[in-house]
Amino acid sequence: MQLLPPTLPITPFTKPVRGSVTLPGSKSITNRALILAALGTRTVTLRGALFSRDTHIMVAALQALGFAVGTDEQARTITITGRGGEIPRREAKIDIGNAGTAARFLTAFVCLRPDGLYHFDGDEAMRRRPIGALLEALEAQGARASSRSFPFTLKTAGLSGGAVELDASESSQMLSALLMVVPHAQSPLTITLKGAAGSKPFVTMTEEMLKQFAGSPAGYDIEGDASAASYFLALPVVTGGEVTCTNYGGRLQGDRKFSEVISQVGRDRRGIERNFREFSDTFLTLAAIAPLLEGPTKITGIAHTRKQETDRVAGMARELQKLGQHVVETEDSLEIHPRPLATGVEIETYHDHRFAMSFGILGCHDLHGDGQPWLTIKDPGCCAKTFPTFFEVLAGLRASSHQTLP
Repeated sequence: MQLLPPTLPITPFTKPVRGSVTLPGSKSITNRALILAALGTRTVTLRGALFSRDTHIMVAALQALGFAVGTDEQARTITITGRGGEIPRREAKIDIGNAGTAARFLTAFVCLRPDGLYHFDGDEAMRRRPIGALLEALEAQGARASSRSFPFTLKTAGLSGGAVELDASESSQMLSALLMVVPHAQSPLTITLKGAAGSKPFVTMTEEMLKQFAGSPAGYDIEGDASAASYFLALPVVTGGEVTCTNYGGRLQGDRKFSEVISQVGRDRRGIERNFREFSDTFLTLAAIAPLLEGPTKITGIAHTRKQETDRVAGMARELQKLGQHVVETEDSLEIHPRPLATGVEIETYHDHRFAMSFGILGCHDLHGDGQPWLTIKDPGCCAKTFPTFFEVLAGLRASSHQTLP
């Protein structure tokens, strides 16, 4: 993996894209599989696992808690020995950076220990992300947290069972976190939701994976990341041509719905209106290429993304306006009216990988017809969260496309 500079000018494609991409493993599936394997009773090998900042954080945390976890990045495998619901170490310090899945999943996970003391912290962005509702639910089971936000110290008492209420409207990860540990409660535990969960497809993913791991598999295959696929599905809209994602498919990820969005946009590049509530990680991909579409694009169902890595709605509106676009922002939507693109713009990424990758695709548009960069990405290294080699893969596609004979 190459070391990326602080700012990266994006070199446009001068020919239609041609090529294939092997997607990284899904972060959402990899981190769920790590927790579920740790809760199991045998050694499990995860195949096709994602190796990125977020999964390294989860692996390091499980090791800090006393689990035997082995990694082989070249083979894309992670091996973990389950302890049947036991948390080996009574006390640990856990730094979860800005990894939302690790933050929520591990907070519920350690509460299986009847006498634990765990010190959680994250980066500045994580200290603003929601965790309080999950801590309230866990306190109803006997845990005690020193704060309702990061950093906090959590004294655990096991999960006694019974009924617990949870408000998962700000993040479905809080519901998924509880669902994964429910089978290990001391007596039956039922969850009552206050309001709707943030993203139902991710809850469905958790429920499906619980069934898959109920049989204590010795091996488990991680699907290619459907969120990452969105960038390569959008690339031909920007450059022409076509890209094949060799490991795109599977049935666990709601973000597969983005393929429907690209079908709506079509080869004639029409602006569309679409609700992204159930596959919101991909809304930035459409928003970033909206300046190239015919007519306005309206994206709804995205209010909950204001509390993710950054306020994604406000950030996207701000960067599109820097590019000269007319943007109408509401709490839950963005409406983008194409205008001539401004050049020489540096895109702020807010430490958010999805800004870097989405605008990286827009920058592939040969705006001036001369193959010269017109858009620069700040902090391209933030892609390490889920797709450390994204810009290498993009450069490889550009090189192979330019070598293709007309």
